[in-house]
Amino acid sequence: MAARGAVLGVDVGGTGIKARLTGTDGQVLDEQRVPTPRDDPAAESLAVVVAELAVHARSVARQQGTTLDAVGLVVPGVVDEAAGRSVLSVNLGWQDVPVRQRVAEALRATGTDVPLAFGHDVRAGALAEVQSGGLDHGTVAFVPVGTGLASALVVDGRVVSGDGWAGEIGQVRIPTGPHAGLRVEEVASAGAVARRSGAPSAHAAMLRVVDGDPVARRAWDECVAVLADALAWLTATAGCHTLVIGGGLAQSGPLLLDPLTVALADRLVGVRVPALVGARHGDAAGAIGAALLAQGLLARDLERNHDLDHDHDHPRAVSA
Repeated sequence: MAARGAVLGVDVGGTGIKARLTGTDGQVLDEQRVPTPRDDPAAESLAVVVAELAVHARSVARQQGTTLDAVGLVVPGVVDEAAGRSVLSVNLGWQDVPVRQRVAEALRATGTDVPLAFGHDVRAGALAEVQSGGLDHGTVAFVPVGTGLASALVVDGRVVSGDGWAGEIGQVRIPTGPHAGLRVEEVASAGAVARRSGAPSAHAAMLRVVDGDPVARRAWDECVAVLADALAWLTATAGCHTLVIGGGLAQSGPLLLDPLTVALADRLVGVRVPALVGARHGDAAGAIGAALLAQGLLARDLERNHDLDHDHDHPRAVSA
């Protein structure tokens, strides 16, 4: 059985794309970050960008004395992994887009005709966090607070897909209060905090909070409150023992996690309060998870080829 080479994990976010090339030993060989194409309803520009990232990764792999053997691609929104389609992505303006097919065609056009694994960014990130954090028992939720807001449930090490619809907590409309009518992610996300603070980024908003800016402070506090509401319902419904908070906003560490822990406990009186931890992989979880999907695809291909070889060596009896 031939040795496997490197894999490229590509995580498409609402504002940026993260790509990570890893070797067979898990060593990071290269990382790239580029902006996500805007006004790209058919994902045609995205396909070109991913193909360019793969060409660069293939070159780096050769320099390292190995090959690029597979690409894993994960995208946000409602994703049908089996069909390779983005059912709906509000932040990217996609609706029923055959993303896997588009990217596969672009890869072939550049001569990078390698297997392509396709999946959901948050579910892939959850896979990365659970596998590295020893959280493969009970119910764990991975919640990246990024451009938008979503979650992924992992039950005894298995990611819950819900036919692509599981975990879309950011799309729920707030029924009452000062934010009535808004979707949860329009208040409780890194993108929302930046926008509502008048800051150019979530990191800039965080710095304004630390400096005591009242507008940024209000946006931050309201984010924490709405996020705590969503996480309380998620915990009470699924019985989570751990919530892993990731995405850009989690980079602020205690500034987010400390008040969120207090707010969550306040909402879960009489219910087990989960441990609230920052993501081990930060905002790289999606790219790492995409690489894991690529490795899984290679492993299945190798197993299938092995079974075919075994069948050729030992033909099955065929009844007349």
